[in-house]
Amino acid sequence: MSLKNALKVLAGGVVGAAAGLAAGVLLAPRSGAESRAMAADAMNDAWDTAVDSYERGSQAVSEKFGTMRPSVDATTDELRAKVDLARERMDQLRDSLSDAVESTSSQVQSAVASVQDKVAEATNAAVDETEEEAEGVHVEVVAEDIDPEAAEDDE
Repeated sequence: MSLKNALKVLAGGVVGAAAGLAAGVLLAPRSGAESRAMAADAMNDAWDTAVDSYERGSQAVSEKFGTMRPSVDATTDELRAKVDLARERMDQLRDSLSDAVESTSSQVQSAVASVQDKVAEATNAAVDETEEEAEGVHVEVVAEDIDPEAAEDDE
C-alpha cells in the first residue's frame, strides 16, 4: 500500500469518527449526565453480577472439595498403610535374605575348608609315595669336556 493510499484511509477514518460523534451528540435522546448515570448503573449491575457469579462458583468449588476431602483422605491413609506394609515386608525379606547369605557363607566356608583338608591329605600322600619311589633311584650327572668354540656355534 502506498503512502498516498494510507493517508486516504486515515483521513476517511478521522472524518467517519467525527461524523459519528456529531450524529451521536445531535441525536442522543438524553443529556450527557443522564447517559453517564445510565452507563454507571449498567457497569454497577455488571460488576454485581460478576461478583455474585464469582461467589457462587467459589462456594460450589468449596462444596465439591468438602465432599471429596473425606474420600481423598481415606485414599491417602490407605496408600500410606500399604506403603508401610510394603516397607515392613521389605525389611523382613532383607533380614531373611541376610540370614540365608550368612548361613550359605558359613556352609561354603566349611566346604572350602573340607576340600582344602582333602587336597592337603592327597598332596601329602602323593609326596610320601614319590619320596618312597625316589629313594631307590640314583641320578648321576656326568660332565663332558666341551669345546668352547663348538658351544658358541650351537648357540
